[in-house]
Amino acid sequence: MTTLRELLNARPKDRVIAAPGVYDMVSLRMAAAMGFEALYMTGYGAVASHLGLPDAGLASYADMVGRVEAMARMAGAPLIADGDTGYGGLLNVRHAVRGYERAGAAAIQLEDQQFPKKCGHTPERRVIPTEEMVRKIAVAAEARTSPDFLIIARTDARTSKGLPEAIRRARAYAEAGADMLFIESPETEDELVTIGRELSDKLLMANMVEGGRTPMLSNARLAEIGFVLAIHPIAGLLSAAAALETVYRQIRDTGSSIGSRAPIYSFAEMNRLMGLEEVLRFDRAHAEP
Repeated sequence: MTTLRELLNARPKDRVIAAPGVYDMVSLRMAAAMGFEALYMTGYGAVASHLGLPDAGLASYADMVGRVEAMARMAGAPLIADGDTGYGGLLNVRHAVRGYERAGAAAIQLEDQQFPKKCGHTPERRVIPTEEMVRKIAVAAEARTSPDFLIIARTDARTSKGLPEAIRRARAYAEAGADMLFIESPETEDELVTIGRELSDKLLMANMVEGGRTPMLSNARLAEIGFVLAIHPIAGLLSAAAALETVYRQIRDTGSSIGSRAPIYSFAEMNRLMGLEEVLRFDRAHAEP
């Protein structure tokens, strides 16, 4: 399989690699079947689907590494995995990096929020001192066994400390060993342009969140201003939630799904997506005479 680093290096300069958010094994199989070049295991979505909780620092390393392994095994494309704050101090960061790499992820994303962290598009996020995050990034870079396992450094400083401080932090994280930089929740297109200009010699990731703090830009526009990767972490989750609400309301109100306005995947298509045909082929090949 082509590595994420190879994909980024081979990317046409007028195109950003778009990575959809996958949050459970159904969304993973669907994205994999569509042939995306890279996938993003969203912490927000994985915590919501696995634990039924908000993205507020409530998931542990043990909760998440199993999701990473299951998804990476079936992804068929590089899987970028959200590692939150590294789940603790420097020793925890080393443990998380080694565990995510061993589980098959192509990259781990680490952020500079104080623990417990919050979703990057919610208010009242606080960040740790720059020097503390620099040490985390240095430990992460040292802990990996392959240079093809990428360290993505995210800063949440824009919201509480302003864009210049966020850019300063991003530079420091790159110097500490981060392969890609992620400034979370810039609030205007001009701010995205500034990030692209000020960090033009770095690999930059953009976060496109429907209803979030950052304006949604096209793939072409993101490429034009200097980004190489765009994650779409919760588009699938929000779409699935809307469909669930629609069909469940129909069943509650009428006692049946008949007439629901929600798009409904066919039973046969779902079986194919889950790999039932392979199970049936195996059964036929090994059936008793």
